[in-house]
Amino acid sequence: MIDHWAIFIDNTSQKEYLIDLLLAGNAPKGFESFQAQHGALFSKLMVAYYMQEEERHGTKVINTHTEQSLKTMSSGEQKKALLAHILRQSPAFIILDNPFDHLDRETRTELKARLRTAAERISLIQLASRKTDVLPFIRNFAHLRLNRLLFSEGNEIDSIENQSIVFKGVVPSPLAPIHFKGEVLVELRNVCVSYGNKPVLKDINWRIHKGTFWELRGKNGAGKTTILSMITGENPKGYGQELYIFGRKKGSGESVWDIKKRIGYFTPSMTDKFTGYHSVAHMVISGLTDSIGLYIRPTQAQLRLAKEWLQLVAMWHLKDTLYHDLSMGQKRLVMCIRAMIKHPILLILDEPTAGLDDASARLFVQLVNKFAKESDATLLFVSHREEPGLAPEHIYELTMGAEGATGEVVH
Repeated sequence: MIDHWAIFIDNTSQKEYLIDLLLAGNAPKGFESFQAQHGALFSKLMVAYYMQEEERHGTKVINTHTEQSLKTMSSGEQKKALLAHILRQSPAFIILDNPFDHLDRETRTELKARLRTAAERISLIQLASRKTDVLPFIRNFAHLRLNRLLFSEGNEIDSIENQSIVFKGVVPSPLAPIHFKGEVLVELRNVCVSYGNKPVLKDINWRIHKGTFWELRGKNGAGKTTILSMITGENPKGYGQELYIFGRKKGSGESVWDIKKRIGYFTPSMTDKFTGYHSVAHMVISGLTDSIGLYIRPTQAQLRLAKEWLQLVAMWHLKDTLYHDLSMGQKRLVMCIRAMIKHPILLILDEPTAGLDDASARLFVQLVNKFAKESDATLLFVSHREEPGLAPEHIYELTMGAEGATGEVVH
């Protein structure tokens, strides 16, 4: 008999513990049918593992069907390659760890269809943070509270994260305002980008004015990451193009650090890769020094500002807690206010809600909206999901084509 399960997780769930048990053949109570069975893991961590193997040893494992490196593939292409590799192994079950994160709507639909076909012969155990992500054919449900499984007869998800937090008070003022006299922060004029023979962007025209709130949308592989990396100065594809950042043409003598000191940036990989042991207060203050973690003694003014921010998000009582020991939702809030604390001219939030449960995502969106309303910063929010409650003033959407993605303002 083929059993399929959806296990709802929140930002306190110890999912690694459960995954390790299942893959080791030590199935927990309620999952006896998976005891001593051969399983496989479908997750972004597995993609990262194969990517690392390819970069270190030049060894292709899951993408042998193409000359393209795993690193240059879109999230959708990477996940398709991983699923195909897993299916060739014919496991008894597959653990799907938030399989639809980082995927656009079309790719999610395609992946769901592939999983529906696979489910005819292989058991699926889906770990889901979002209720809307649950595969429609699954009929068995459980919740993972810390490392404990609680079984239910329905698919209701009830996060134990505090859903009633309302951000009271105003956004704290910066210690030292960052000034910029111009009205246009970023401008791309007919920007085109290719990687080898693969066109990515075609004639991109986009002007971002000071104090506006933008959402950047587009399918996997449409070039969103390429645009962001050119804006932050990390992508050399910006040289020789009509790309203007903070009033200066790219390549006119500015340094990457000149750009970065005016930008606040957050992407989940910052927390995924960070393994240092710093207090919550020091992590917040590190946003003033453009480091991840604080390596100098903070001033009294910096400590007071950190207190104001942590009080705003109801986390002051956690000021001395190690950042490492926070839940995922708490880590995201800390990293978000870390990016906001200096009131950057431009704040970039790249897939910030990926992996969050519904309650934590709503909380995060609420904070972003508040900062956009109460500060002079320009916000650029990038997501494959249409987050409920997000209130951007404008949307710039990339549409893929044979000669590369084109873009237009759709709102």
